[in-house]
Amino acid sequence: MTDTITIGGGAAGCMAAVWAARYGKSVLLFEKNDNIGRKLRITGKGRCNVTNDSPTEEHLRNIPVNPRFMYSAFSMFGADETKSFFEELGVPLKTERGNRVFPVSDNAEDIVAAFGRELKQLGVKIVHRRVSSLIIEDGACVGVKAGGEEFRSGSVLIACGGRSYPNTGSTGDGYTLAESAGHTVTELKPSLVPLVSPDKYCAEMMGLSLRNVTLSLFDGGKRIFSEMGEMLFTHFGVSGPLVLSASSHIRDMQPDRYRLLIDLKPALSPEQLDARIQRDFAENLNRDFINGIRKLLPAKLIPVAVRLSGIAPEQKVNGITKEQRRKFGELIKAFPVRISGFRPIDEAIVTSGGVSVKEIDPKTMESKLCRGLFFAGEVIDVDAYTGGFNLQIAFSTAYAAALYL
Repeated sequence: MTDTITIGGGAAGCMAAVWAARYGKSVLLFEKNDNIGRKLRITGKGRCNVTNDSPTEEHLRNIPVNPRFMYSAFSMFGADETKSFFEELGVPLKTERGNRVFPVSDNAEDIVAAFGRELKQLGVKIVHRRVSSLIIEDGACVGVKAGGEEFRSGSVLIACGGRSYPNTGSTGDGYTLAESAGHTVTELKPSLVPLVSPDKYCAEMMGLSLRNVTLSLFDGGKRIFSEMGEMLFTHFGVSGPLVLSASSHIRDMQPDRYRLLIDLKPALSPEQLDARIQRDFAENLNRDFINGIRKLLPAKLIPVAVRLSGIAPEQKVNGITKEQRRKFGELIKAFPVRISGFRPIDEAIVTSGGVSVKEIDPKTMESKLCRGLFFAGEVIDVDAYTGGFNLQIAFSTAYAAALYL
């Protein structure tokens, strides 16, 4: 018999196990992979964006799904507490653009190793088995079954992630376990995921990475996202940091509803861009249009931009009219990409949807339906935009649960 069982050795599971043990509980941590923190190791491109160094209000603004549920957890354990936690474990942190917080080493392994050391020091026992079912008696969760054995405990925390990146172990086990205890699991959708486009020219430009561009997402005629950064053209559409961020603003994917516009030269006003184009044209008066803009755009983009401009590739630069030049400038400031769908959920960074927050106490993370059953992290129906906000949700809900396990 142990005081508490944590299912899942990821961000939320490890954080909860550490704090429960610090508060004097005996903890059994189940992780079906050979090592803890497999998904943590690949977050932030292997750098691990542990939190966002901004006030609670900013974190709440970056949670499009059920932000109010997080008020209590954030007030107990927010970004400052997360930073202190890891620095006290010997991981120096730094803050970068957008208040994103990373290890100074730029190595996610340092975060996982810190968890590993602390769990060992606190005497948390890690069992590398998959939990097959919960043990529920008289309306209370009193343990789990794993590998044909029963493990009894005073409480159980489900913190085994969502459905994204299934090769890291996030195969949706937590949803199955929650449903077995009578919980509602809302529709699961990919979030922070590459986007599919019907525009064939995306595949033509496959592998082209754009830096320092501004990507805007439109829902009909309304712009709902706009940010500067990097993106990538692929065989199916678009990907990269900007696209992943934009995807989390798409709530109801329908054909022809959403579209992207890329400002390829955000540092230049339309007038400055026109002056730049005129300079390029002046240097290439007798060349074909397609050869006269080599300095303006990446090579892979030029044939597509020429086609979309409506100007014949072989048109001589000295014959291009002021109106044609103006429209070409507009294209560079608003390069269009239509959106027709998400890539599969197993390519998503985050799963949107999960155990209904209506059935979880926001202060304790305990189930309202089954005594002794708790939830933390991605398995709950709360998700955020990129920038360290999702990991902070995991850490905050884990700490809140640990106080009551």
